[in-house]
Amino acid sequence: MGGRARRVTASDIARSLGISRATVGFVINDTPGQTISEATRRKVLAEAARLGYRPHAAARALARGSNRIVLFILPDWPVEHSLRRYLEEATLVLDRAGYSLATWTRHAGGRSRPLWETLDPDLVVPVLPLPRDDLDVLRREAGARLLLGGDEPSELHEVPSLRAGPALQVEHLHERGHARLAVALTGDPRLELLAGLRASLARARAAELGLEIADVRTVRDEDGSAAGAVRDWVDAGVTGVVAYNDDIAAAVVGAAVRAGIALPGRLAVVGHDDSPLARLLVPALSSVRVDVAGLGRYAAHRALHALGVEETPPAEPDVRATVVHRETS
Repeated sequence: MGGRARRVTASDIARSLGISRATVGFVINDTPGQTISEATRRKVLAEAARLGYRPHAAARALARGSNRIVLFILPDWPVEHSLRRYLEEATLVLDRAGYSLATWTRHAGGRSRPLWETLDPDLVVPVLPLPRDDLDVLRREAGARLLLGGDEPSELHEVPSLRAGPALQVEHLHERGHARLAVALTGDPRLELLAGLRASLARARAAELGLEIADVRTVRDEDGSAAGAVRDWVDAGVTGVVAYNDDIAAAVVGAAVRAGIALPGRLAVVGHDDSPLARLLVPALSSVRVDVAGLGRYAAHRALHALGVEETPPAEPDVRATVVHRETS
């Protein structure tokens, strides 16, 4: 059996060309202040490509004093449509600037070694506000600057992009003549705080508009709770449902369709996140759209500004939410 192929080194390139190892290193690392002819530079790069040379990541990081890694600390949430789009866009922006995005989820009671200890990132970015105690620990341990200043929100309920949707869901149903509503929440324990926040925001806006929230309950499609909730709501005179997200809304819509309940004539449903599911569902789901992709780009540009890569700080993102009206309302 053959062993692993030996890694091509800068010394191999130097030997092949009959030049010094230092010259090869200056070219490969693009070392400033060195007088190297363009012909030599091209020859070194061509030979490196021919031999299949790949620079050693640790050595390059040591040479330039940077790993070119930005570490995003994620909330302990499932990676659903919104968070996935946020990370995709942030990754693209950082990649264009020559940086890699890494993510680490800080689990409650988790025992894994913090990823910043392994990666030594250039910057650590909490995606959402961290509890003050956790933030203090992070500042003490990470050894990297944080993209989080004194003007940042310190609580989940202070994040504008998380607050916008529930009020819009209630307003949308109100505009269509619905006065008695229900709120359908996820049962995922990781989302308990966010689900509670959305429920309280929906209640507050309903009270301002003189509407009644007749029921708030957890809905799961797999255990039949969606079907039971729909039956109870229709019996109680509920005509509009504010759903935690599009998955929960789809469970409600599916239960209503199977029970022969007309949508939106007898029961209107509004989801949240405007995921692809909202467009593909039959009937198509009305849902709240927030530009999470734009938020991801903004976070990445802020990181690059903090690192000194971009001189101008990015403009504040547009966190206004809109309701995309489809067939379920």
